[in-house]
Amino acid sequence: MDWIFGVAGALVLAVMLGSVLRTLVVPRGLYSVLVFRLWWVLRRLLQLAAFRGGYTTVDRAQTWLAPLMLIGMLVTWLAGALLGYGLLLYAFSPLSWSAAFREAGSSLFTLGFASGDRLKLSVLDFAAAATGPVLIALQIAYLPTLYAAYNRRELEVTMLQSRAGEPAWGPEILARQWLVDTETALPELYRSWERLAADMGESHSTYPVLLTFRSPRPHLSWLVGLVAVMDAAAMQLSLAPHSAPPEARLVLRAGFTAMRDISRGLRIQFDEDPAPDATIQLTFVEFDAAAKMLEAAGFHAERSIKEAWPQFQGWRVNYEAVAYDLCRRSDAVPALWTGPRDFPSTPIPPRRPVDRRPGEGRTKLPPAQG
Repeated sequence: MDWIFGVAGALVLAVMLGSVLRTLVVPRGLYSVLVFRLWWVLRRLLQLAAFRGGYTTVDRAQTWLAPLMLIGMLVTWLAGALLGYGLLLYAFSPLSWSAAFREAGSSLFTLGFASGDRLKLSVLDFAAAATGPVLIALQIAYLPTLYAAYNRRELEVTMLQSRAGEPAWGPEILARQWLVDTETALPELYRSWERLAADMGESHSTYPVLLTFRSPRPHLSWLVGLVAVMDAAAMQLSLAPHSAPPEARLVLRAGFTAMRDISRGLRIQFDEDPAPDATIQLTFVEFDAAAKMLEAAGFHAERSIKEAWPQFQGWRVNYEAVAYDLCRRSDAVPALWTGPRDFPSTPIPPRRPVDRRPGEGRTKLPPAQG
């Protein structure tokens, strides 16, 4: 029966090695069952820790998901290597279970206090001794890549806060630009988020663990920010197609392409080519209220709200379902127009600064509504 343990050990090592290569080495978003099962378990445990709490409690608990994932991946891989080499040593030697795993651990962590004097055991010892440092080195080299992508992402998210509110909301972006006469800055905003969307589509699909990294402030989120910028572009194209900058179309394309790339890495099912008139969850009532808010802010529409609605629907159908699923899975802040969450929540409208200019000031916006 020893060969059964040998085969089992080889399979365990193969699964562990495959997970490491898929997660740390191959420059493509490949699915690793071990990593995603670990993600699911840790996320559920943290949700239980925030049981019956509001979003603030959930955010505080989920902040620990990223560091726990990084530590958990290394521990899981090392434990898999220990199990695999322990089974092989037991299969190819007269060692007892305890002695086999003791020798495997000694070699894996390069402690060297236990070793066999037979050639086939020495080969396994040397292989285990190489595996431990390589795993740790790969994990260490993995961290700078993650934090570089994280810093690029959060810089744009933080800069968006003054334009979109906190949490971000698409109509709020347009309203604020017209209120303070900075609408000419919108093309540059769309260009910045087009580049960021392309960056996130590559980095977050290659390294899905980045989805667990939350923003430093609880009401900021890269996903919510991306949805807000795309909604702003879609509304501008729908209501004022002639004056809308061409960058609006480009950021929409880059945005839903990035979301779909990330979703493929997570094995989320979605419609690759939805019909322009397909039903979306956002209602006409919500769109109508947002369009009227823009009108109060000084936005000049070229179409009526009823005429613009099918155009907006045709844009949003490309990304709404994917965006809602990603926001739910990442426990993003429940902002307006970002769908439901797995925890009890109500949509949070963006916070608006108080107009402290002397005199009467500008028109006051109506309250944001989901």
